[in-house]
Amino acid sequence: MTLALTHVKQRIHWSEWFGFAGLALVLLILLAFLAAPLLAILQQAAQDDQGQFVGLRNFISYLQSPSLLDSLWNSVWVSLLVTFIVVPLAFVFAYALTRSCMPGKTLFRSISLIPLLAPSLLSAISLIYWFGNQGVLKDAMQTVGISQIYGPAGVVIAECFAVFPHVLMILVTALALADARLYEAADALGTSSQRKFFTITLPGAKYGLISAALVSFTLVMTDFGIPKVIGGNFNMMATDIFKLVIGQQDFSKGSVVALLLLSPAVLSFAVDRYVSARQTAMLSARAVAYQPKPDVRHDAIMLMYCALIAVLMLAMLGMAVFASFASFWPYDLSPSLRHYTLGLVDGEVGEGFVNSLKMASGTAFFGTLLVFVTAYLLEKTKGMNAVRAPLQLLAVIPMAVPGLVLGLGYIFFFNMPSNPLHGMYQSMALLTLCTIVHFYTTGHLTATTALKSLDAEFESVSASLKVPFYKTFWRVTLPICTPAMVDIARYFFINAMTTISAVVFLYSPETKVASIAILNLDEAGDIGAAAAMAVLIGLISTVATLFFALLSWFVDRRTQAWRVR
Repeated sequence: MTLALTHVKQRIHWSEWFGFAGLALVLLILLAFLAAPLLAILQQAAQDDQGQFVGLRNFISYLQSPSLLDSLWNSVWVSLLVTFIVVPLAFVFAYALTRSCMPGKTLFRSISLIPLLAPSLLSAISLIYWFGNQGVLKDAMQTVGISQIYGPAGVVIAECFAVFPHVLMILVTALALADARLYEAADALGTSSQRKFFTITLPGAKYGLISAALVSFTLVMTDFGIPKVIGGNFNMMATDIFKLVIGQQDFSKGSVVALLLLSPAVLSFAVDRYVSARQTAMLSARAVAYQPKPDVRHDAIMLMYCALIAVLMLAMLGMAVFASFASFWPYDLSPSLRHYTLGLVDGEVGEGFVNSLKMASGTAFFGTLLVFVTAYLLEKTKGMNAVRAPLQLLAVIPMAVPGLVLGLGYIFFFNMPSNPLHGMYQSMALLTLCTIVHFYTTGHLTATTALKSLDAEFESVSASLKVPFYKTFWRVTLPICTPAMVDIARYFFINAMTTISAVVFLYSPETKVASIAILNLDEAGDIGAAAAMAVLIGLISTVATLFFALLSWFVDRRTQAWRVR
C-alpha cells in the first residue's frame, strides 16, 4: 500500500513539472515574439536617430507636425463614419437573419461572409473599376457630389464592404440570445411591435452593438491595404507608418505613430472586455430561445433588404472577377487570361502564392498546436501562478495590437545584430510566427471555451484510477475538442492567406507572400493583375473553407458520435 501511494505521488509530481515546463516555454515564446517587439517600439519612440534617449521629444515633434496631425484626424473621422454606416446596416441584416422567417437565410449569410475570404484591398480594386477614372460608373460620382473615388469617399465605401461581415457576426450572436418570455409577456399586454423593438430588442442587444461599433472602429483605424490602394493623397495613420519607416527611414517618428495607433485599439479592447463581461452576467439559465413567427409583410421587407445588400456584395466581388478576365480595360473587354499570366509569371506572384500556402499551412498547424496546448495547460493544471498570470495576460494582448504595429516591432527587435534571434529576420519562420501571434487571441479564446465545457472530474477520476494524464488527454480531451481545433486551424489559415499589415515590413524577395505581391502590382500600375491575384486568393480561401468543412464533417463522425442520441 505504501509503495503504491509513493508511486502516485511521484507521478503527480512529474506531471506538475511537465505542466510547469510547458507553461514556462509558452511564456518565453510570447515574451520573445509579442512583448519584446512591443517594448522595442516604445524604446525606439523615446530615442533619436543616434539612439540617444530623448524622452517625449518625438511625441512633441509629432504633435507640431500639421501633416501628421491631419492623418490622425483623417483616421479618426473615417473610422467613426464607417462605424455609423456599417453598424445600422449590419444590425438590420442580422435582425432579418434572426427575427424573420424569410427564405434563403443560409444563402444571404454565406454571401455576407465573402469579404472574409479575400484581402481587404479587393474592395478598393473593385471600386476603382466601378468609379475610377476609367470606371463603368465614373459619371455617377459627379451626380452625388463626389469629384473622384480616390480619397476619403473610396476609403469609406471600401471599408464598409470589408468591415461588414465582422460586425454582422457579432450582431447575429447578440440577437440570437433573445429570451422569448419577454416577447410573450409583451404580447399578452398588447404591446405594439415598435415598442417591443425599442424596449426589448435594442436593450437586449446593446452590448453587442457596443462591441460591434468598437470592432468596426478598430479595424478601420488599423487597416493598411484599402487606404494604400484607393486613398490617393488622403493620408491616414496606417499609411503614414509605412511612409515614415519604408520611405523616409524615420524609425523614431514611425514608432510614435505606431504607439498612437495602438492606443485606440487598446481602449476599444478594454471597453469590449468590459461589455462582454456585463453581457455574460445578464444571461439567464431559464431563458427560452426566441422563435420568429411568420409575417408576410415583415418577411418580404427583410427579404428585399437582404437581397439589396447581397447584390451590392456580389457586385463588388463580381467586378473584380470580371476585370481580372478583361483583356485591356476599358477598350477590350473580351475574356482572356492575360492578367493572370502577367501576375503569376511576369509579376512572379506564383512564387508568392507558394510562400502564402507555406505560411498559411504553417500558421494553421503550429498555431493550432500552440494555442490548444497552452489553453489545456492553463485550464487543466493547478498552481504555478507566477507563470500562469502573465501568460493569461499575454494571450489576450494580440487582439488589441494592430498588425502594422506588431510588424514594426519585429523590425526593431529581430533586426538588431545583438539579438540571438537575429538570424530569423525576413525568414518564412518569422513571418509564420508573426501571423500566429497576430491572430493568437481568437484561437486561444476558442480553445479555452471548448476546454471549459469539459468537467474537471475527467482528470480527477483518471488520477484516482492511476491513468496517466496524457492518456486522458489523448482518449478524452482531444477527441471532444477536435471540432474546435478544426475551427481554429481554419481561422488561422484564412487570415494568414489574406493578411497584409502583419507581414508588410518583414518579407524579403525570397519570402514575399501573395497579398504583398498584389500590393506591389497595384503600386506598379498593374491593377488588372492585382485584381486577378486578389481573386485567386479568394478562390484559394474558398477551397480551404470547403476543405475544413469536409474535415469538420469527418471529425464529427469519428469523434462526436456520443452526442447523437
